[in-house]
Amino acid sequence: MSSSKAFLEPLRVRIRRFQFTVGLGFLALILGSIVSVALSQRLIGRVQALPFGYVRFAIGLGVQNLWVLVVLPLLCYGAARILELRPLSTSLGAALTGELFLIALQFVQDGIDGWVERGWVLLSMEAAVFALGVWLTHRALQRGRHDAAQQAQQAQQRAASRKDEYAEFLREAERAGERSAQRDAQKTEVPDGTPETPPPAPEQPAPSPGSPPQEPIEPTTGEPSKTPVV
Repeated sequence: MSSSKAFLEPLRVRIRRFQFTVGLGFLALILGSIVSVALSQRLIGRVQALPFGYVRFAIGLGVQNLWVLVVLPLLCYGAARILELRPLSTSLGAALTGELFLIALQFVQDGIDGWVERGWVLLSMEAAVFALGVWLTHRALQRGRHDAAQQAQQAQQRAASRKDEYAEFLREAERAGERSAQRDAQKTEVPDGTPETPPPAPEQPAPSPGSPPQEPIEPTTGEPSKTPVV
């Protein structure tokens, strides 16, 4: 059971990675086609007014392949910030997915004759644009992984600094608590062997001359002493 599980787990990872790569290619093609149509409608008048035909052709080729030149690198950069992707296989797989879909669509519309009649020059330029898009996607994936690693390192550094600050705060709180406990103990502590001094007895007024002598009062009961005064 463990051997089959160890064999199937890498296969599942590869299948998920393949599905994700194909999904990136289709998503880039759809979004790029939408952006290309909207941009071509805005630029068609200005591009046709240009005097040089090769400039118009270059602009049209770039707008047509906007999905592989701009959209796919941006999507792969965002995905590399979240997931750990292989730059070469992901860039080639996603770009080939969109390109094969376009070739199949052109083959269904014009057939093999219409695809060949486009000429080797146009096909070579399209291949060069496709290679440039793959290179840009590869660079975007590398940049995304590099930025993700830097972000993770900065997060670890912030967590470590916060941990040190929290530990220092706990130490300061413990020291403050110990000092407060020592002050309270010094206030409430009575030294051993120190006898408590009784409160002083109230002083009796001295008898005035000619007054009869007063009988002494017992300190415990307060009654007059029965000892005769001589």
